Amino acid sequence: MDNKLTQIALDNFLNKGYSCSESVVMAAVELNIVPREILNIATSFCGGMGSGCLCGAIAGSQIIIGYLFGKEKTNTARTIAREFVEEFKKTHKATCCRVLSAGFDFQSKERKLHCSNMVQNCATILSNIIERETSKV
Repeated sequence: MDNKLTQIALDNFLNKGYSCSESVVMAAVELNIVPREILNIATSFCGGMGSGCLCGAIAGSQIIIGYLFGKEKTNTARTIAREFVEEFKKTHKATCCRVLSAGFDFQSKERKLHCSNMVQNCATILSNIIERETSKV
């Protein structure tokens, strides 16, 4: 996938008006990994689902993981989801949007730029997982 997912997700987030969760999902849509209808699911996951809890970029990635590896497919989504979170925490130490964006005004350009790191990291982790798992088939 040579990080196309990462590049597209980052562009979606920084330049096209998509939220963190939508940016990751829309990148997967643009690469024909998931159907476009999945994008609507991602909308409610930005900003920690409105509560500031789970990072939206993580949530968007988990939506893709569930779609690709869920119960009616390989049934490995739970294991992969846990692996994804552990990999994310190696860099960011936390998964909570409120914690990850502490000190930034939610509407500020500085927060958006800061959160682009989470979008980029999530898309890269997701891309690596998809590449690894699909090569097994």
